Amino acid sequence: MSNDIGIDINRIMDLLPHRYPFLLVDRVLKYTPRDSITAIKNVTINEPFFQGHFPDYPVMPGVLIIEALAQTAALLTFSEAKQENAVYYFAGIDNARFKKPVLPGDQLLMVATYDRERAGIYKFHVEATVDGELVAEANITCAIRPKGM
Repeated sequence: MSNDIGIDINRIMDLLPHRYPFLLVDRVLKYTPRDSITAIKNVTINEPFFQGHFPDYPVMPGVLIIEALAQTAALLTFSEAKQENAVYYFAGIDNARFKKPVLPGDQLLMVATYDRERAGIYKFHVEATVDGELVAEANITCAIRPKGM
């Protein structure tokens, strides 16, 4: 069953522990539980990483694009039921590809598609596009563990 009701930043902050400057999802546009989620990240020149990456040609670091995609996948997992006293760890990445630079003024459209889950280990395929063009994709693995482990 698809849910076309978006998740705003306040609910995102309830579901994810990340905060400025590391919260990299601005809004969820739609999600289908245990299937897929679509979210956006508005990339502005005010992002702190642009000061050093790169001063003369600001480009969003690929590792932060992957982090934004992992946060999107976490929202798919937590949108059903947030687990209190649990941490969502980024556990692995396979087949990461970066196709185009992401620049200030771009809007990342991020899609995480659920692959499988076993024993608290989740696998997803993730993609990011800008204006309909693929900019990054990967297969990621994430794990939910109790805080302190």
